[in-house]
Amino acid sequence: MASLSTLVAEELAEPVDPRVSAVAEAIAALYPEAARAILFYGSCLREQQLDGLMLDFYLIVSDYRAAYSRRWLASANRLIPPNVFPIEHEGLAAKYAVLSEADFLRLNGPESLSVSVWARFAQPSRLVWQADPEAGAAAVAAVSRAAPTLLGAARPLFVGTDPLGLWRCAFALTYSAELRSERKERSASVVESDPERYCRFSAPALAAAGVDLSLPAEEGERRRAERLWSSRRRAGKLLTIARLAKASATFAGGADYLVWKINRHAGTTIVLKPWQRRWPLLAALTLLPRLLKRGAIR
Repeated sequence: MASLSTLVAEELAEPVDPRVSAVAEAIAALYPEAARAILFYGSCLREQQLDGLMLDFYLIVSDYRAAYSRRWLASANRLIPPNVFPIEHEGLAAKYAVLSEADFLRLNGPESLSVSVWARFAQPSRLVWQADPEAGAAAVAAVSRAAPTLLGAARPLFVGTDPLGLWRCAFALTYSAELRSERKERSASVVESDPERYCRFSAPALAAAGVDLSLPAEEGERRRAERLWSSRRRAGKLLTIARLAKASATFAGGADYLVWKINRHAGTTIVLKPWQRRWPLLAALTLLPRLLKRGAIR
């Protein structure tokens, strides 16, 4: 059986559309003193037609002070990671989130109450740019923490011995811990999109998490996990709102992107008014109650 780090390294090294690599190189060029690695992730990994989509990247930097000429951006990234910025390159639209190497390692592990990083990197991703082999190895080490963190967190609330069932349960829990525009079925479709991949990762990820599916969780463990997931849900939704507020200062066109994503995933037909584009933070705050009431985000 291949080790988890070997599986992660092999998956991260799989080829991508050359246009994706070109976008990554353009992002790296914006941070010549700080860029360490760039990872490509999200639903666009499974798409052949990239035009009209928003590509998702994580830019890993050595240090926030080295990444930014403006100190407030470094402080914002440190206090509420990550910062998110848009980019357009050769006709492709993308956004990239910025994390330091230290934060990327930490946020992929069980010490993080926020699920946003480890839930995403327990899924497939690609290492599309690296400054040097050491940066690539650090990215592999960080991503290798994600799947064990995900499965270990979900195990006490899962009844059964089927690894794929545990993955489905885990993603459902993480989707509930953020404000999401996707339908409830979306969490299950993550596994169904490539069940062989999740089967392949199951044994080494479970071993790394110290989980034995043949042993049922104890009642005390289940209760502790329920309390922890309740905390994750509260913190995750508050953190989403905080990041949205911060993005109003860093993400040009952020309100348009937010509405586009909600319409795409939730089947809504929201149209922004001119004043909402001028004041994206106010737009987000006025849209949020309506979206929650209508069930467009959860």
